[in-house]
Amino acid sequence: MILGLTPPRAAACLIAAAFSWASAAQADPLPRFALPVDCSLGQDCFLQQYVDHDPGPGTRELTCGNQTYDGHKGTDFALATEADLARDVGVLAIAPGRVTAARSDMKDATYERDAPEALGGRDCGNGLILEHAGGWTSQYCHMAEGSVTLAPGDTVTTGTPLGRIGLSGRTEFPHLHLTLRHEGRVVDPFAPDGLTGCDTVPEATLWAPDISATTGGVMDLGFAPLVPEYDAIRAGTAPREITSEAPALVLWAFAHGGRQGDVIELEITGPQGQIIRHRALLKKSQSRLFRAAGKKRKSDRWPPGTYLGRATLWRGDQMIGQRDTRFTLP
Repeated sequence: MILGLTPPRAAACLIAAAFSWASAAQADPLPRFALPVDCSLGQDCFLQQYVDHDPGPGTRELTCGNQTYDGHKGTDFALATEADLARDVGVLAIAPGRVTAARSDMKDATYERDAPEALGGRDCGNGLILEHAGGWTSQYCHMAEGSVTLAPGDTVTTGTPLGRIGLSGRTEFPHLHLTLRHEGRVVDPFAPDGLTGCDTVPEATLWAPDISATTGGVMDLGFAPLVPEYDAIRAGTAPREITSEAPALVLWAFAHGGRQGDVIELEITGPQGQIIRHRALLKKSQSRLFRAAGKKRKSDRWPPGTYLGRATLWRGDQMIGQRDTRFTLP
């Protein structure tokens, strides 16, 4: 069975009707689902995008930020770089169920916006759909080529390996896209009763153990002898080796969920004290971004000892995310 963007019985559902879950929730207890990825959220994988709750051409997600796009029907569990695909991060079943559709033969390649026809409508890429008890289904997209070995009719239990995070279908970064549906309607696992306002935190989620939505963070951080190219940072190939004769000492940070007005603070401390402290103001909101700062070498060599780097994402006086790195020169 070919896996499309949505299961057949949901094809005619409008997103405007996607969140009429409250009445069903009154009759049945909220289900609880396990996480669909075998990684540590906030450390080596990240909550990148959420369900779009706006039924019109605008967007609205539960953090009231920019972590969605128009018509986005799921939650994205992202890896920082394409190099992280080599870690073979597993995709897991969120609950017992039966496979109703599967695909595994699409190439892992960054989506080209100017050639959407190349996908042939297979935006989901490699993945599968599971049917669960009580009218629930879960859909898993953008998995690695050849990693989905299950077929329609196969049964799974909670935590059964389904494949690996990949870069197939309509995607510009490696991640798993998970869509939950109840009786054909999209349900946001972070806000199953819908959204009431930016100042209101949803009372319950569908996750077990419970997890909170994040509003951004620092995904990767490194030292380099020069400011790296953004393409190298996204690919995970940015230079990281520093020698005593390096022409400069640069700290770069790769972040997600940046909002206009946020500040990325970059600090380098060496064996003789602070080397730089740089604060970069974000002039626009960006789903993924990087900033770098450094200092040119003024003597014959950098002093021996340990060098510490720290990147902090600030939103006003609130710390959204922070990451540290270090290296030692003999």
